[in-house]
Amino acid sequence: MTQRVYFLAHGRVQGVSYRYFTQKKATEHNITGWCRNTEHGKVEGEAQGHEDSVKSFLKELDKGPTHAHVVRLDKEHREVQDGEAHFEVRR
Repeated sequence: MTQRVYFLAHGRVQGVSYRYFTQKKATEHNITGWCRNTEHGKVEGEAQGHEDSVKSFLKELDKGPTHAHVVRLDKEHREVQDGEAHFEVRR
């Protein structure tokens, strides 16, 4: 079953390639959606895909890339969106 989840990563997640790590992992897990930096030093986004894929993807985001330090990953379910073809990094 397809699901969509909003996520918000807290910790050292800006300036450590977290968004590009997120995009790479999304591609590996066949996830569509987006992510971007927030004004408050966090990274937010939405991820959509098969339930198991989204679960695995979020586990990867909870760890983050080598130089990141994720202290918390908030998640909220969202409405599934049609017509999304890829995962993008927004500015």
